[in-house]
Amino acid sequence: MREAGAAEYVVRFSFWARFQHAAVILLFGALLVTGMPQKWPYLEASRWVIDSLGGIFAVRWLHRAAGIALSALFTAHLVGAITGVVTRRSPPSMLLSRKDFQDAVDNLRYYIGWAETPPRFGRFDYRQKFEYWGLIFGAVIMALTGFILYFPIFFSRMLPAELIPAAKVMHTNEALLAFLIVLIWHMAGAHLTPESFPMDTSIFTGKIRKEKLRREHPLEYEERFGGQ
Repeated sequence: MREAGAAEYVVRFSFWARFQHAAVILLFGALLVTGMPQKWPYLEASRWVIDSLGGIFAVRWLHRAAGIALSALFTAHLVGAITGVVTRRSPPSMLLSRKDFQDAVDNLRYYIGWAETPPRFGRFDYRQKFEYWGLIFGAVIMALTGFILYFPIFFSRMLPAELIPAAKVMHTNEALLAFLIVLIWHMAGAHLTPESFPMDTSIFTGKIRKEKLRREHPLEYEERFGGQ
């Protein structure tokens, strides 16, 4: 029975992918907890968080440490991803193509009843790719503006001083946007759909049910198992 049950699962995510996901959860959570009270310091909840973490200087130190760690993680991710594609050790499965935009249109047509069947997805569908690239570009904005705010005197010597308050607005608003995207787009799409509720555990365990893979990513399934 155990062997039959184990055969129903296939490995979908490597340890490195699972580690990155877990690290992003922890670091992004730390940045929210230490960053949002600084955006709205006049709120009672913000003052409680700041006092609970040891005061504003401790909160700022924790925020900067988490920001540096997340920047290092994204740098390692990009270097690894680019190296894997260049050396052909991994396919460029996250690159956007014309098919992804067509899939978005076709899936909308399916949702509103204008198509009988949904589009067939490969390893990652258009929603996952859109979210991934939003995360990448958002991380770049957060890192650049964060380092500008971390070293304002240094950057103001080379660039217009007006960049400092502009960076603050961009940094805090991008953080709020990222939080809303994770809360609404990611949580709803990855965990609250009828197929995944209450949680899609594949990114945590690295494994996915073979039937779920066939249903949600049929092109990847056929590539791996043929017509089985």
